[in-house]
Amino acid sequence: MQDISEAPNRVERAFLVGLQHPGETHSEPVDHMLAELRELLRTLGIGTVGSMTVDLSRPRPRFLVGSGKARQIIEAARDAKADVIVFDDPLSPAQQRNWENSADITVIDRQEVILDIFAERASTKEAELQIALARSTYELPRLKRRWTHLSRQRGMSGGMGLRGEGEQQIEVDARLVQRRIGRLRKQLEEVRRKREVQRKKRLKRPLPNAAIVGYTNAGKSALLNALTGARVLIEDKLFATLDPTTRRLVLPNQQELLVSDTVGFIRKLPHLLVEAFKATLEEAVLADFIIEVIDATSPDREYHHRTTQEVLRELGAGNKNMITVFNKIDLVDDPRLAPRLRRRFERPLFLSAVTGEGLGLLQERLAEELQDEIVQMTLSIPHSRYELVAKLHRSGHIHRQKATDDGLEIEAAVPFDLVGPLSEFRVREPE
Repeated sequence: MQDISEAPNRVERAFLVGLQHPGETHSEPVDHMLAELRELLRTLGIGTVGSMTVDLSRPRPRFLVGSGKARQIIEAARDAKADVIVFDDPLSPAQQRNWENSADITVIDRQEVILDIFAERASTKEAELQIALARSTYELPRLKRRWTHLSRQRGMSGGMGLRGEGEQQIEVDARLVQRRIGRLRKQLEEVRRKREVQRKKRLKRPLPNAAIVGYTNAGKSALLNALTGARVLIEDKLFATLDPTTRRLVLPNQQELLVSDTVGFIRKLPHLLVEAFKATLEEAVLADFIIEVIDATSPDREYHHRTTQEVLRELGAGNKNMITVFNKIDLVDDPRLAPRLRRRFERPLFLSAVTGEGLGLLQERLAEELQDEIVQMTLSIPHSRYELVAKLHRSGHIHRQKATDDGLEIEAAVPFDLVGPLSEFRVREPE
């Protein structure tokens, strides 16, 4: 018996288990979680053949749920001919072993599903290393469980597979995984150092940056493509893209900014991945302001917004200026939705990244946001400093320009980052 990642072609039918925790007074959040878990599995090509919601009075050490309820779940999964039971809540390594010993079927949790999706979707070296580190850290305490699966498949029975050779093999495997974790951390640190150098070079350019964030599958990549002409992969799947993409956007008033897409957020994101993707998600931390994209068609809009805000706070980006954008408005038939959301959110925008509806309003808001970082200046720049004029063309807006014997007289909207370097060339207005 193997994990999903080890035998993806054999795992096709999943039975889902959601838990109603004490203090939760209604089942709607659990239903939403199970619907999302179903979509996560669909991303891996796995169908759902049944589900069960369990009222959990208190967590039990052996199965997380009570023994009687565990038997009911196993029977229901067998009746549905499921080949994997998937818990929406995390299971400890010991609980997974207990489940699989009792059910004789693979039992995993939500975080393992997400790790498998991330492993499939990573495309850059940094993302691959981050995923490998998260997976190795997750797998280390579960080696005993994995070895018993392989032992059972090879025909070993009872406790024979866990004595002698098995115990020795687990120790060997643990040392190998620990070495791999150390090696991955070193490799990742090297990649991050290189990325830091690249980021510092980018930050030397006085271009403001906006990060597009939001729940997975909200349409962030589609919005980046629509705004900048980028060609980021778009699929109707959770976590279609993992790696950040940054593109230059020229606004109608000729101001420029960098726009970065980021990995999608999700409820119950495994903490291992939050830690592993700190470098990837730093686009949101370093951005001058944030564009939060929300799927206007989703009945879980409020949950998605709260999750995004929680992740941003965890990353230290919770206090950034934010533009709230409801995407996929072309698919909304309810005329009452927009007025309702306007009452709930501060100055929300409604657009469709597919049809282009509302993109102009977003560009106007972006220009408005940049105005807070702009200083109006009259300058006299000598011929020897024309590189400053080039920077103004790229990141500011020149209202008037006149050639003189000494250089150029310019009236311009100057980004805050350029005010210092240009101060010595500022023409003081007569008092």
